[in-house]
Amino acid sequence: MKKEKLAISSRSTGRITLSDVAEHAGVSPITVSRALKNPLQVSEKLKEKIAISVKVLGYIPNHAARSLASSESKVITVIFPSLSNAVFPDVLDGLHDTLVSAGYRILLANTHYSSEQEETLVKTMLEQNPDGIIVTGIDQTQNTRELLKLSNTPVVQIMELDQNPIDMNVGLSHFDASYDLTNYLYSLGYKKIGFIGARMDLRSRRRMEGYQKSVLDQNGNEYVLSSLKNTSFKQGSELFVELISKHSDIDAIAFSNDDLAAGALLEATRRGMRIPEDIAIAGFNDLHFSEELIPPLTTVSIPRYEMGKQAAECLLYKIANKKQPICNQINIGYSIVPRQST
Repeated sequence: MKKEKLAISSRSTGRITLSDVAEHAGVSPITVSRALKNPLQVSEKLKEKIAISVKVLGYIPNHAARSLASSESKVITVIFPSLSNAVFPDVLDGLHDTLVSAGYRILLANTHYSSEQEETLVKTMLEQNPDGIIVTGIDQTQNTRELLKLSNTPVVQIMELDQNPIDMNVGLSHFDASYDLTNYLYSLGYKKIGFIGARMDLRSRRRMEGYQKSVLDQNGNEYVLSSLKNTSFKQGSELFVELISKHSDIDAIAFSNDDLAAGALLEATRRGMRIPEDIAIAGFNDLHFSEELIPPLTTVSIPRYEMGKQAAECLLYKIANKKQPICNQINIGYSIVPRQST
C-alpha cells in the first residue's frame, strides 16, 4: 500500500520516479534501486543501461519522499553566488518575508560564482524535493537547465532577464542600466569616461558591455580596467590609481559596483582631488553606505527587496495553482540616482 501511495504521489507531481527509470531501461525497480545504492551488486552492462535512462529522463533520487499524495515539503531552495556580497541580503529579505509568512522554510546555498558548483548544488537540492527553487542569474550550464526543467519543480531565475527563461524570471538588464549610467555622465558634459570592474562575473561583464556601447554611440574612447579579484574598497582604490596613472585626463569613471567606487572616492580624497570637479565617480547597486559617503555617490539603484518579494510571489502562485502566473517574466527595472559625486 505504501509503495502504491508513493508512486501516485510522484506521478501526481510530474516528477520522474524510480519506476519510470525501470520501465525505460527494461528492468525491475529493485534492479534500478540496487544500481543506484549498491552499484557493485549489478553488472557493468546493467549499470550502463540504467545510467543512460537516468540521464535521459532526468531522474533525481527523492531522499525526502512524500508519504501522502497531497503533501508538500514546504521548503524553497535559494541559490546565491555569494553570502558575503552586500547585494543579496535585501533580496533575501524580500524572499524571507513573503515565503515565511506563507508557511515555507528557506534552504540557502552558495555557489561561490561557480557554474559547476551550481550544477552540483541544484542536483543535491532537487534530491531534497523542494517545492520551488530560486537561482541567481541566467547563465546556468545546459545540464543544470535540463535538470531543472525535467524536475518539474517551479523555478525562478532572479537578478537578470533571460530571453528564454527556464521557467519564471524576475530581474533587469544590467547592460541597459550601465548604458544609461554612462549616457547620464555624458549628458553632464564629461567627455573622457572610464570603467573599472572587479571579479568580472557575467553580470559585471554585461555592465562593462553597456558602458562600451554607450562610448561607441557617443564616438568616445574606451578607458577600461578590470580585475578578477573580489570587489572591495581596497581593490577600488588600487584600480583607480592604476587607471588615472595611465590616463590622467579621464574626467569621470563608472564602476561596476559601489564598493569599488567608494574605495576610489576615498583614495581621490586622500590625494587631494576634488570630486566631482577634478574627477566624477559613479557606482552601481546603491548599497546602504552610498548615500553616506562624502560626497554622496551617484549610482544605479535596483529594487532588490521588491525583486525577492515578486520572485517569491511567482513561486507561490505556481505552487498553489499548478500553472504559470499571467506574467512569468517581470522586469523589475532600475533607476539612476544622481548625487554629488558627479
